[in-house]
Amino acid sequence: MFQGSMVALVTPMRRDGSIDMDALDRLLDWHLSAGTDAIVAVGTTGESATLDFEEHCAVISHVVQRIAGRIPVIAGTGANATREAIHLTQCAKDAGADACLLVTPYYNKPTQQGLFLHYQAVAEAVDVPQILYNVPGRTAVDLLPETVERLASVPNIVGLKEALGRPERTRELVERVGGRIDLYSGDDATALDFLLAGGQGVISVTANVAPAAMHQMCAAARAGDVAQAREINTRLDGLHHALFHEANPIPVKWAVSQMGLMPDGIRLPLTPLSEPFHAAVLDAMRQAGIAVDH
Repeated sequence: MFQGSMVALVTPMRRDGSIDMDALDRLLDWHLSAGTDAIVAVGTTGESATLDFEEHCAVISHVVQRIAGRIPVIAGTGANATREAIHLTQCAKDAGADACLLVTPYYNKPTQQGLFLHYQAVAEAVDVPQILYNVPGRTAVDLLPETVERLASVPNIVGLKEALGRPERTRELVERVGGRIDLYSGDDATALDFLLAGGQGVISVTANVAPAAMHQMCAAARAGDVAQAREINTRLDGLHHALFHEANPIPVKWAVSQMGLMPDGIRLPLTPLSEPFHAAVLDAMRQAGIAVDH
């Protein structure tokens, strides 16, 4: 249903933590011109955990209206309470989002049956395409391939974002559900190999900083031009790693602010990028051919 480079968009904020809608418009226009294939609004990289319900829905609606159907908008609507996930997903549908991305319930550590029932409940409650999102390093729960296989039969579930970053997991998912639902990488460092193994795209943090290059890399991989895809990915490899020197989205928000595209605001309990990591992020940006203000 979706493919290519889908940016896990940061939510621009002023230094006082308020959302900067003007900067959001600048980012969206920039991504459209750079060839980004889809926008993921208010996902976990968009600080969904610190936005209240009204802000969450307002940002989704704003993005949908600004994009105006030119590329797909996927709304982050996951929560660790099933009722809340349903409310957010309904809000995104009402706003006109093309699909929703639902991270596994965090902290609760549900069983595999609990995960199945959670996703089934949201899919049955809201008639909108839904993408599962597995990121065990952040949620403390792993959505196993056998559970994904069960969920692939649930109407409205159309894809999986898998951020484990392990080749053996990718292969098993392709074998179990490839062709039934779409598979997207959620780990920039291994995204190219994921695409070459049968994935349809990447929901990318790096694309916040290098959208054109991520689009080109994905396009080359999907076209079978492995040499070109690897050449582009080599330039981006430093970014893939530098943007995780501290917890996401701390480094990526700092990097985008250095490009002059938005202020450097971030909400507590997250804090701005620590000074010892500034040079590493800037070096990775320059290696990728990105101009910076400093």
